[in-house]
Amino acid sequence: MPPRDLTRLAQAVKARRLQLGLARKKAADEVGMSKDTWQRVEEAKPVRALNYAKIDRVLGWATGTCEAVGDGGDPVPAEESGSASGVTIADATERDLTVQRVVESASIGVTDLSASEIRALSARIVEDLKKAGVI
Repeated sequence: MPPRDLTRLAQAVKARRLQLGLARKKAADEVGMSKDTWQRVEEAKPVRALNYAKIDRVLGWATGTCEAVGDGGDPVPAEESGSASGVTIADATERDLTVQRVVESASIGVTDLSASEIRALSARIVEDLKKAGVI
């Protein structure tokens, strides 16, 4: 399912690309995507979810940031991991908030839970993922 607010996402993607001084074609080429697909994102048109993850990478955002921005969140910068070359991690607090927003967004569409129950569910999922060592 594409992010809900594609206009918001389009504005953020274009602003970040320009901030990095990247031409649309160069940004698309860096992640193996067509210039036309990148243009669709910047025109607030839906693309496959796989493409949003590619855009995250070239813009220096943590994985899942495009979806989070399109769902009302803020961009989460990725940072290089000291342990492995090419591995990026998001700030733990931002990562936790991103996971919570994604769970809340997904839950709204598929459950009849109240807002407070959805918030409790997302907090529990983050807690369980931490205990399992996933995040």
